[in-house]
Amino acid sequence: MSGPEETESTALLERAIGYALCSVRTVTPGLLTRATPCRGWDLHRLLRHTNDSLAALHEGIDAGSVDLAPAEEPYGDPAEAFRTRASRLLGTWSALHAPGPDGDCAGERLVAVGDWPLTAAIVARTGALEIAVHGWDIAQATGLPRPIPPALATELLRTARHLVPEPRYRQPLFALPVEAPPYADPSDRLVAFLGRDPAAPHGRAGGNGSAHGGTGGPGTGPGTGGSGSGSGSGGT
Repeated sequence: MSGPEETESTALLERAIGYALCSVRTVTPGLLTRATPCRGWDLHRLLRHTNDSLAALHEGIDAGSVDLAPAEEPYGDPAEAFRTRASRLLGTWSALHAPGPDGDCAGERLVAVGDWPLTAAIVARTGALEIAVHGWDIAQATGLPRPIPPALATELLRTARHLVPEPRYRQPLFALPVEAPPYADPSDRLVAFLGRDPAAPHGRAGGNGSAHGGTGGPGTGPGTGGSGSGSGSGGT
């Protein structure tokens, strides 16, 4: 069996993907030109970025390393590709709970991201932050906003505070935090910390979102993303 840290991190990733899958459910081809909270990115581009993140996470745990300049995988409908890649990733991470032939458990596995050796638990937490916040972005763009569940958002905010630099060191990789009101719920506090304005209207075709960076632009952590995306530095 995997260790407690690995088990908790994998459960966090599973919850984040489940939330994001619900956000993607409402995406139709007619919505792909809508603006998102990531400035300069429409929904189609955001989905491609998030699909790159899912592929990078799968590669990291399946192959033990992440190619920071991967070949692009062709696909048609980006929302369907998200569902397919999310399901594949969940299956791969779930399999980590079984011990390997040498008796090592999943929690001891390292993933090489460029020159950064990271534990599988860290990669899972970074990926959870990436995928959940982009799930929030996607929901905003569709015009059917869905807050991140309170317990999930609270745990992800703790993760974000460990991974994302303080404001003076954030740019250009991360957006500056937005001040959240004192009564803000955990979802609003999380996205505000990552540079999104929870109260800003989104979903208009061709509009501008909030600064791209927070989770979404170049990302959170040392990096597990390809094509400027990924979970780590390269994408949330």
